[in-house]
Amino acid sequence: MARTRAQDYDTKRQAILRRSAELFAQYGYSGTSITMIADACGVSKALLYHYYSDKEALLFDIISAHLEELIHVVEAASAGASDARERLYAISAALLEAYRDADAEHQIQIANLKLLPEERQEHLRAMERALVVLFSDAIAEAVPDVGRGPLLKPLTMSLFGMLNWHYLWFREGKGLTRQDYARLVTALLAGGAAAAASAVEGALPSAGAAVSRDSMPAAEPAVKAAPKAAAKAATKPAKKPAARAERPRASAKAG
Repeated sequence: MARTRAQDYDTKRQAILRRSAELFAQYGYSGTSITMIADACGVSKALLYHYYSDKEALLFDIISAHLEELIHVVEAASAGASDARERLYAISAALLEAYRDADAEHQIQIANLKLLPEERQEHLRAMERALVVLFSDAIAEAVPDVGRGPLLKPLTMSLFGMLNWHYLWFREGKGLTRQDYARLVTALLAGGAAAAASAVEGALPSAGAAVSRDSMPAAEPAVKAAPKAAAKAATKPAKKPAARAERPRASAKAG
């Protein structure tokens, strides 16, 4: 007879994912052991293996769940916008808001996705490309001077660069709010893109082939140009904690 899944299975799984993400971000993927994860979650290794067979499965699920959430909130924001310029702002603000409590997951996506097997990497990169297309479509509509011309790809990836790396300097409650920063970024892009299109030789839509939606890269290349120190910090193992790590607020103990 098949074992019945506990009613709080998904709640416990989410708690395990969240705590694992924090450990991966703090100690590095290679510096985090299954034992450390089990201790931090307040569960036995045997129970942890009931949810995940190994660290690779955990890493994949952390990034996959993170990307699913980003796509969901951006699609919802896009659907609720009244016009093209407002849509660009709305999806940028939604992405920043989704990052609010997901610094660890975001850091892991940037630094550790490449550690997964090729097949799993491609699955996640397809999700990244879907997210990029949502933004490139919004930019093409909001800035007619750019449209689907050669500037669409660099502008899209530049926008991701400004949004993805805000966590390195942004401090909640000090200076701009997330909504303010989203407004600033989208105003800079929408207001300056037309002038840039005129300034860059051969960049106007009429001067070259249109950029297809399928040709847009995943979001990951946009972060490679950022300081290497941030990515290095995400993978560098830190000093391991004591025998038992601090238990999370929401324990994932078996019911």
